[in-house]
Amino acid sequence: MPQHVKKGDMVIVTSGRFRGQQGTVLRVDPKAGKVVVQKINLCRKHVRPSQRHPQGGLINKELPIDLSNVSPVANGRPTRVRFVSRPDGSKVRIAVRGGEQLGTLRQPVEQE
Repeated sequence: MPQHVKKGDMVIVTSGRFRGQQGTVLRVDPKAGKVVVQKINLCRKHVRPSQRHPQGGLINKELPIDLSNVSPVANGRPTRVRFVSRPDGSKVRIAVRGGEQLGTLRQPVEQE
Protein backbone atom coordinates (compact mmCIF):
# COMPACT_ATOMS: atom_id res chain seq x y z
CA MET A 1 0.00 0.00 0.00
CA PRO A 2 1.47 3.38 -0.96
CA GLN A 3 2.31 5.83 1.81
CA HIS A 4 0.68 9.26 1.93
CA VAL A 5 3.89 10.92 3.20
CA LYS A 6 7.50 10.69 2.05
CA LYS A 7 10.84 11.94 3.32
CA GLY A 8 11.11 15.69 2.79
CA ASP A 9 7.35 16.38 2.85
CA MET A 10 5.94 19.20 4.96
CA VAL A 11 3.38 17.66 7.32
CA ILE A 12 1.09 18.79 10.12
CA VAL A 13 0.37 16.71 13.22
CA THR A 14 -3.39 16.04 13.36
CA SER A 15 -3.73 14.42 16.77
CA GLY A 16 -1.86 13.89 19.99
CA ARG A 17 0.24 16.13 22.19
CA PHE A 18 1.77 18.03 19.25
CA ARG A 19 -1.48 18.65 17.36
CA GLY A 20 -1.29 21.62 14.99
CA GLN A 21 2.52 21.74 14.76
CA GLN A 22 4.19 21.57 11.35
CA GLY A 23 7.53 20.08 10.36
CA THR A 24 9.50 18.29 7.67
CA VAL A 25 9.62 14.50 7.51
CA LEU A 26 13.13 13.24 8.28
CA ARG A 27 12.48 9.50 8.15
CA VAL A 28 9.60 7.12 7.37
CA ASP A 29 9.41 3.55 8.68
CA PRO A 30 6.54 1.93 6.73
CA LYS A 31 6.99 -1.47 8.39
CA ALA A 32 6.41 -0.01 11.88
CA GLY A 33 4.00 2.67 10.64
CA LYS A 34 6.08 5.46 12.18
CA VAL A 35 7.42 8.77 10.96
CA VAL A 36 10.08 11.12 12.39
CA VAL A 37 9.27 14.81 11.99
CA GLN A 38 11.81 17.59 12.48
CA LYS A 39 11.42 19.46 15.82
CA ILE A 40 8.35 17.39 16.80
CA ASN A 41 8.24 14.91 19.72
CA LEU A 42 11.66 15.91 21.08
CA CYS A 43 13.23 14.19 24.06
CA ARG A 44 16.40 15.04 25.94
CA LYS A 45 18.93 12.23 26.04
CA HIS A 46 21.97 11.96 28.29
CA VAL A 47 25.00 10.78 26.30
CA ARG A 48 28.46 9.80 27.40
CA PRO A 49 31.49 11.29 25.71
CA SER A 50 32.36 9.30 22.58
CA GLN A 51 33.84 9.89 19.14
CA ARG A 52 30.43 10.89 17.85
CA HIS A 53 29.72 13.20 20.81
CA PRO A 54 33.11 14.23 22.24
CA GLN A 55 31.58 16.58 24.83
CA GLY A 56 28.82 14.24 25.99
CA GLY A 57 25.99 15.85 27.94
CA LEU A 58 22.38 16.36 26.89
CA ILE A 59 21.15 16.18 23.30
CA ASN A 60 17.70 16.73 21.83
CA LYS A 61 16.43 13.85 19.73
CA GLU A 62 13.27 13.48 17.64
CA LEU A 63 11.24 10.37 18.45
CA PRO A 64 8.91 8.70 15.94
CA ILE A 65 5.17 9.31 15.96
CA ASP A 66 2.47 7.20 14.34
CA LEU A 67 1.99 7.63 10.60
CA SER A 68 -1.77 8.03 11.04
CA ASN A 69 -1.24 11.15 13.17
CA VAL A 70 0.28 13.26 10.37
CA SER A 71 -1.10 14.70 7.13
CA PRO A 72 0.58 16.53 4.27
CA VAL A 73 0.13 20.30 4.20
CA ALA A 74 -1.59 22.12 1.34
CA ASN A 75 -2.04 25.89 1.70
CA GLY A 76 -1.30 25.70 5.43
CA ARG A 77 -4.01 23.13 6.14
CA PRO A 78 -3.94 19.32 6.40
CA THR A 79 -5.08 17.38 3.36
CA ARG A 80 -5.72 13.84 2.29
CA VAL A 81 -3.80 12.31 -0.62
CA ARG A 82 -5.08 10.92 -3.91
CA PHE A 83 -2.88 8.77 -6.16
CA VAL A 84 -3.15 9.36 -9.91
CA SER A 85 -1.47 7.51 -12.78
CA ARG A 86 -0.51 9.81 -15.64
CA PRO A 87 -0.62 8.82 -19.35
CA ASP A 88 3.20 8.78 -19.51
CA GLY A 89 3.28 6.00 -16.87
CA SER A 90 4.28 8.08 -13.86
CA LYS A 91 2.31 7.85 -10.64
CA VAL A 92 1.87 11.06 -8.63
CA ARG A 93 0.39 12.12 -5.31
CA ILE A 94 -2.28 14.82 -5.52
CA ALA A 95 -3.56 16.84 -2.55
CA VAL A 96 -7.33 16.44 -2.25
CA ARG A 97 -7.55 20.00 -0.90
CA GLY A 98 -6.34 22.30 -3.65
CA GLY A 99 -5.35 19.64 -6.20
CA GLU A 100 -1.63 20.45 -6.22
CA GLN A 101 0.96 17.76 -6.94
CA LEU A 102 2.89 16.56 -3.88
CA GLY A 103 5.60 14.53 -5.61
CA THR A 104 6.31 11.76 -8.10
CA LEU A 105 6.14 8.18 -6.83
CA ARG A 106 7.21 6.30 -9.91
CA GLN A 107 9.04 7.46 -13.01
CA PRO A 108 7.80 6.39 -16.46
CA VAL A 109 9.42 3.31 -17.92
CA GLU A 110 11.56 4.01 -20.97
CA GLN A 111 10.50 1.81 -23.89
CA GLU A 112 12.90 1.13 -26.74
